[in-house]
Formats: sequence, structure tokens, C-alpha cells
Amino acid sequence: MLHLIWMILVGFIVGLIARAIMPGVEHMGFWMTSIVGIGGSLVGGLIGMVIKRPAPGAMFHPAGFLLSIVGALVLLWVIQRAGIHF
Repeated sequence: MLHLIWMILVGFIVGLIARAIMPGVEHMGFWMTSIVGIGGSLVGGLIGMVIKRPAPGAMFHPAGFLLSIVGALVLLWVIQRAGIHF
């Protein structure tokens, strides 16, 4: 249960940072910002695995937080291009 709460809070922080960096206004609440942050973490993890695999036995990629923000920016860009409104 604590893992789920932690994932939502970190996703929210990543989503907020991505929304602050991305130009334009996105009217999203807490939950949609958290979903963008969590989705950005998944996209960032995929980007990180393409660039360089983590060391054997590592729990996560060393650049995980930064790649999560990059992934959230990519996800926000796709949302804006698709014309999805929340």
C-alpha cells in the first residue's frame, strides 16, 4: 500500500515539473498530473533502457528521475498534438 502511495506522489511531482517546463496551459487536476508523471516514468524507463541498460542487479536506472521528467514531457507533447483535453 505504501508503495502505491509513494508512486502516486512521485508521479505527481514528476508531472508538475513536466507541466512547468512544457509551454502552454494544461488544465489538469491532481490525478491527471499524477498519471502523466507515472506514464512519463514508464516512457523514461524505456528510453533509458534503449540508451544504456542498468547494471546487473540494479533496482532502477541511475538517471531515473531525470528520464521520468523527459518521458513526461514526451507524453505531454503527444497529448497536446493529439488534441486531448481534460
